[in-house]
Amino acid sequence: MTKKIKNSPQIRFNGFTDAWKQRKLGEIADRYDNLRIPITASKRIKGTIPYFGANGIQDYVEGYTHEGEFILIAEDGANDIRNYPVHYVSGKVWVNNHAHVIKAIADISDNRYLMNFIKQMNLVPFLVGGGRAKLNSETMMKLKIKLPSYNEQVKIGSFFKQLDDTIALHQRKYDLLIKMKKSYLQKMFPKKGESKPEIRFSGFTDAWEQRKLGEVINGQYNGQTPSRAKASFWNGDINWLSSGELNRGTVTTTIEKITEQGKKNANLKMVPRDTFVLAITGLEAAGTRGNCAILGIDTTLNQSCMALFPDEKLLDSSFLFHWYRKVGEEYGLQYTQGTKQQSYNAELIKILPIVLPSVKEQLAISSFLSKLDDTIALHQRELNSLKTLKKSLLQKMFV
Repeated sequence: MTKKIKNSPQIRFNGFTDAWKQRKLGEIADRYDNLRIPITASKRIKGTIPYFGANGIQDYVEGYTHEGEFILIAEDGANDIRNYPVHYVSGKVWVNNHAHVIKAIADISDNRYLMNFIKQMNLVPFLVGGGRAKLNSETMMKLKIKLPSYNEQVKIGSFFKQLDDTIALHQRKYDLLIKMKKSYLQKMFPKKGESKPEIRFSGFTDAWEQRKLGEVINGQYNGQTPSRAKASFWNGDINWLSSGELNRGTVTTTIEKITEQGKKNANLKMVPRDTFVLAITGLEAAGTRGNCAILGIDTTLNQSCMALFPDEKLLDSSFLFHWYRKVGEEYGLQYTQGTKQQSYNAELIKILPIVLPSVKEQLAISSFLSKLDDTIALHQRELNSLKTLKKSLLQKMFV
């Protein structure tokens, strides 16, 4: 690829040097909205044909409204107007009345190129309406599209197809690992009322022991918030962790930092890395309930975070972390107190039931699950890198 500047993209394939031309969408594509048919969920007949709405596939049905290559652009009901839903489809599809259907005119424009060009556009200025923004067909067909030669369009479209296929492959691997992890969490801990899990490592046969959390920890600690009125307490170099940052993984940084003065003002203690921390307030919200983390850093805490310090002869912190990720949401409903805001206190934490194997078996389980987490994190990073690469290329390979 070579770089071009004047009326051409930053990055081009070798052999293409002509300036790109501007055309209206209606000059290079036809619209097939007249074939759309909406069906309520109760009247759909289950089948194998994808049923598309504004944001993509909603169902699979018998029959179809369109057959061939098309581009679907949300008409109304888009979930994210800044990342506007635009999809390439081929074969038989059923499209409802919430997605526009267009098709590139042969030998003038390429469907895959056109889909990617529209996808990188900011369509917000062209939308009308309030809470349910709409892209009118007349406005859509007047969108200004920059076109290279047809052959260059095909080359660009093919390139992004390969990139999309690679992203889809990594997404499937990631989704499979998440599904596998969920299955292991269900099978490597005993079911309610049972004393042995479905899956165990060889060499472990003893029944797990029912305990209360307060019986197997040596202490608890939750922090405070230094006064916001004192600028000298903030923007220092001491980590300060809030419950919103408990990512059900390993915390490696904090959004806010405090100074030594702020630490002293709130009488805060440093909590060492490898400590288990859970959210203790705001548990009425599904997004907070069950939140927890293992510290990958030394940090102070705010009042909504509680650190637990296990008796190492009875309980391993990493095992505690994996166990709580499994039961946290259920416990957040069952054992918390409060009316508008559900929360734990130190005494409620102590009565939480936990079923424990030997520490040796705990270490084997937590090591296995931690390695699985590392594999998932690796795939997540690779997936994010590919998505970032695509976003960058969409900006650099189009005018």
